[in-house]
Parts: sequence; structure tokens; C-alpha cells
Amino acid sequence: MTLRECYDSFGGNYEEVLSRLMDDKRVQRFAFKFLDDTNFETLCECLKNGNYEDAFRAAHTIKGLCLNLGFERLRVSSDELTEALRNGKSDGAEELLEKVRADYIEVITALKEYQEQLPG
Repeated sequence: MTLRECYDSFGGNYEEVLSRLMDDKRVQRFAFKFLDDTNFETLCECLKNGNYEDAFRAAHTIKGLCLNLGFERLRVSSDELTEALRNGKSDGAEELLEKVRADYIEVITALKEYQEQLPG
């Protein structure tokens, strides 16, 4: 699997991020850093505990990371959740979180599969 194919598998915009970062190795390096980001776990925990202000910040951070990395499908779903949480609790936050969760798992799974098949 190529990095482009990895991006295609989760609805990413490889061409857009490549145009900014200029080469495959830089795209790969920054995409792999996403695997270590803890904002998704923070988002889930904050929503579980009713901490909507911090949940908003975590969702907003995920959206920003996805915008920079070209993770388009996850960017859209995290943007919807961010907007739902902008003014505190939202009745639809749990449903939106499930969409973010599905998109997040798709990205993480594809990146790990790509990473594992690399030599060395």
C-alpha cells in the first residue's frame, strides 16, 4: 500500500496535504504523529464526564489536525461535533461522537496498517 492509497482508504485528501508539505516523507512523518495524539481520548472522557468546555477544545483540536493533515472525512465529522459543542452541551453530541469515533478508527487503522508494511 502506498501513502496515497492509505489516504484514499479513509477519505483523506493526499494531494492537498502533499502540496503543502512538499514530499511523501514529510506527509508520512506528520501523519504518523497523529497516532500519538491523545485528543480523541480526551474528547471521549470529557463527554462522558459532562465536561463540555474541554470536549469542545479536544474536538476543535482534532478538527485542526485533520485540516492540516488532509484527513478530510474525520475533519468534517469533528467539525460537526465542534459546532455542536461550541455553546456547551448539545443533545446530538453523543450521535456526532459516534461518527467521529468511526472516522477516527478508520484513520488510525489505515495509518497503522501502512506503518506496519514499511520496511525496517
